Amino acid sequence: MMRTLVLDEARTWIGTPYRHQASVKGVGCDCLGLVRGIWCTLYGREPERPAPYARDWDAREGERMLEAAARHCVPVVQPQPGDLILFRWRAHLGVRHMGILDEGKRFIHAYEGNAVVSSPLVPAWERKIAASFAFPPAV
Repeated sequence: MMRTLVLDEARTWIGTPYRHQASVKGVGCDCLGLVRGIWCTLYGREPERPAPYARDWDAREGERMLEAAARHCVPVVQPQPGDLILFRWRAHLGVRHMGILDEGKRFIHAYEGNAVVSSPLVPAWERKIAASFAFPPAV
């Protein structure tokens, strides 16, 4: 049930322009802003406010994002549509990107320089998945 709500809400963000650190549907968001916006729609408010972050997160910022996801979401081994997926570009680097797993081997994410899109989850992206989480049933 919650996964369906998450996925339905994520799809309403498709087309929202990319804007660093923003989180306003139809106006602008980045990958974290997309997840923050979905969370606020489903639960009414954010569980915590993220500290300002650089456009190109460093390892420390990326790990803070991973730790925040672990504090507020439920870890899953096999992500399903509607789950949050986090990516690292290399094993020794922090998390750098996130999105919502879509149906049909796709994921919804804010694509820098473009907008929120549903992209194919090709093997190159799959190899970069660092962690996945389900949104909690309630907060």
